Amino acid sequence: MRAAALSFLILTSLTIPLTSQEWPIPVIYDTDIGTDIDDTWALALILASPELDLKLVVTDSGDTRERARIAAKFLEASGRDDVPIGIGVPGGDIPLPQGPWAEGYDLAGYAGGLHEDGVGAMIEAIRSSPEPMTLIVVGPAPNIPEALRRDPSIVESARVVAMSGSVDRGYVGAEEPAAEYNVRAAVVGSQAMYGAGWDILIAPLDTAGQVQLRGELYQRLVASEQPMVKALLESYRIWEPRFRFGRHDTESESSVLYDALAVALAYRPELCAIEELRLEVTADGFTRRAADGGSVRAALSWPQEGRAAFERFLVDRLLAFR
Repeated sequence: MRAAALSFLILTSLTIPLTSQEWPIPVIYDTDIGTDIDDTWALALILASPELDLKLVVTDSGDTRERARIAAKFLEASGRDDVPIGIGVPGGDIPLPQGPWAEGYDLAGYAGGLHEDGVGAMIEAIRSSPEPMTLIVVGPAPNIPEALRRDPSIVESARVVAMSGSVDRGYVGAEEPAAEYNVRAAVVGSQAMYGAGWDILIAPLDTAGQVQLRGELYQRLVASEQPMVKALLESYRIWEPRFRFGRHDTESESSVLYDALAVALAYRPELCAIEELRLEVTADGFTRRAADGGSVRAALSWPQEGRAAFERFLVDRLLAFR
């Protein structure tokens, strides 16, 4: 679909101008897919973005093999089972409410190939890339300190775009910041990621926590017969009653799609007002402004109509994927 679809999408998404970035950008997707459904929506947006060249998916935290099974089934259902998957650092008894959707899937038979050492595969992909690699990190980050421990030089050849943190606002628009889940669940990993010295751009709760599809936009997805969208909504319907936090009407609205914004910022940073600041990751999982914190660029607010424009863009992209 690449050239034709890109031309179509440029013409139909003029509310969000293109940057001068050369496409496609090589990316590694580091994800805790299976806990919150937003990771799957973000993976779908990666696949539907001609600007991005997905080189590797690496799972993190909890049962990383079962997470790999979910990722593999979704990639196959989307016609992208050429993408290799790495099993990342496991740890913790973390519920997988999306797990039943992939129950019985033969992970060993996945065509794209499975790397038992996902961190090693990540390092090799960075080392072998002729262009700087973008790590899109949308879960807790236990893979990151392990990769940096094995090869600190990767910071010279990679940048990070992450759904991470809470600077000025918390969940559901709260006026006080919160200990955001991805940071709180892997404080050491987040501290390593924020302090490594590479370019890091975060989509915190301030902006990412506001993305949700409703009304006509969502109904366009419900009506679609496009295989990737059908797999996305099928897994959402299985996930929703098993998720511990909040309830959603799967026929009229999405859940909050935190991670999708991080994907889009990898190639369209102008979507949000971005501030350069220094953040420290505290032991209790907060990301606070601090003079001696790590240098970070943070998407702290939306321009006028920015969130609505992004939500339209997201739906257009998903529906145009072939």
